[in-house]
Amino acid sequence: MTVTAAEALVSQLESYGVDHVFGTCGHTNIALLDALGPSSITFVIARHEQAAAHAADGYARVSGKPGVLLTHVGPGMMNAVTGVATAALDSIPLVVISGDIPSYYYGRHPHQEVNLHADADQSAVYRPFTKRAWNVHRVQDLARTCERAFWTATSGRPGAVLINVPMDLFNRQTDPYEGQNPLPGGSATPGLDEVTAERVAQALLAAERPLIYFGGGLREPAAREALLELAEHLDIPLTHSLMGKGLLPDSHPLLLGMPGFWGLETTHAYTKGADVVLALATRFAETDASSWDPAYTWTFGDRHSPPSRLIQIDIDPAEIGRNYPADIGAVADVGLAVRAIGAAVRAVRPEPLVRSGLRDTITTARRSVFDSAREAGLSDSFPLRPQRILADLRDAIPDDAILVTDVGWNKNGVAQCYELPETGRFITPGGASTMGFGPAAAIGVQIAQPERVVVALVGDGGMSAQLPALPMAVEQGLPVVFVVMNNRAHGTIADLQTSSFGRSYGCEFTDPEGRPYSPDFAALAQSCGAEGHTVTTPADLPKALAEAIARRRPAVIDVPMVNEPVPTPGHWNIKDIYRGSFTD
Repeated sequence: MTVTAAEALVSQLESYGVDHVFGTCGHTNIALLDALGPSSITFVIARHEQAAAHAADGYARVSGKPGVLLTHVGPGMMNAVTGVATAALDSIPLVVISGDIPSYYYGRHPHQEVNLHADADQSAVYRPFTKRAWNVHRVQDLARTCERAFWTATSGRPGAVLINVPMDLFNRQTDPYEGQNPLPGGSATPGLDEVTAERVAQALLAAERPLIYFGGGLREPAAREALLELAEHLDIPLTHSLMGKGLLPDSHPLLLGMPGFWGLETTHAYTKGADVVLALATRFAETDASSWDPAYTWTFGDRHSPPSRLIQIDIDPAEIGRNYPADIGAVADVGLAVRAIGAAVRAVRPEPLVRSGLRDTITTARRSVFDSAREAGLSDSFPLRPQRILADLRDAIPDDAILVTDVGWNKNGVAQCYELPETGRFITPGGASTMGFGPAAAIGVQIAQPERVVVALVGDGGMSAQLPALPMAVEQGLPVVFVVMNNRAHGTIADLQTSSFGRSYGCEFTDPEGRPYSPDFAALAQSCGAEGHTVTTPADLPKALAEAIARRRPAVIDVPMVNEPVPTPGHWNIKDIYRGSFTD
């Protein structure tokens, strides 16, 4: 007995534990859709491929499993590029299956083929950011390619992969899938060798002002527990990248917060003053390093005074020493590495170290940040100040709610001054900082965590960029609460332009008469079958949040907001460029 390759592929996906596939239909993938119909896998249909990609990304970030995205040839898979690249740059495992033109029509410009000035190869569009892109040429190779794709997406540094399949292959006959290409039964990640662990331990023990800096790669609970044990044993301050927000409790007395553009001066005092920095699973992105300007955040290397020694541990060897010279570099799983370092430290110094007054100093500084934001959030001015929106949100949602942000005040303000509860979760687009991520990613997050409250905190620009998320939430019966911080502008860029050129042009939304303009997002929600709330007084927001959370239905809360810049104590090189004071 034979089956179609599409049917065999669906059986293989089921054997890998895939329970949701996100995507859109097209004439190149309907054979696979037909095979998905009677399977145990739920297909989550989107009205745009970028929305599907962000939803698959959000699902992967929360479920711990790879997201699976199905796209169509040409414009379909190109529409998904931004969403797939967003996942790839944040090291999120994503498996993209794309239908392609019939294998026997390559180069003849059939309908929707990506081919104009070069030989047809739509997978080439994905090669700059995927870990691997496969073109399947024979139906016999599909199962093996699928196994390689899932392994590649999830092993080492996770990321996105592409399986590009000509549509005729989906419909060809093949043997049923009966476990011929299982995923590896167990995978082992590299640990830190004993000699290197002892070197790192000695460096931390000898340091007068050590600091630990961690990023979003520190995902495993056991790794985070080991990190806290090490930091607490040696009384070492901790700081995190944007993607590391929420991995450790904001209330921890050793946690300084985030450095970089939106980092705080108290944090930068420690990053610049550290004599030894242990960096874990972070790539020292420009945002977290103040454009790598030593005057603001990090001072690695002998040419800086005082210089800091960098110990960098990452699963990806390409990140070691990429942006700063590493005194000790190690390719290892950070969880295993931290446990090995902790054991080496306790072997030399079994008793905990106490640095007099350190925790009180950090707690006071952090409390000042949160309290200042809270104080600003007491304002009854209208439109609301962004701090007021964050304060009301923090008070209204459960401690274990998942906060999915877009870009702008919602991302940067939350990362800087929103005190995330220990059981809460913060999800944001880091590497690509993609506008439109938040609304659609929240769909995937809610599918992965159906019992938790999921809030998409987005700007009006981000909400407008992903309007397909609204009907998706309604169709899937997902009680996502979309909170729109509506300043009728691409506010962050408008502020940047105003500060650089004295005016804002092309960044604000206006009607033909030049008056501020915004769609009625609440009415739009109602037209889609969701709840819609328009905030008209400061007291309206808490009420709308409480109602939306209680009713457990998709809801949009449109919140008028003043365009107020996020404080940026760090540095961004583009400001020098616009002032004409940069040097290359």
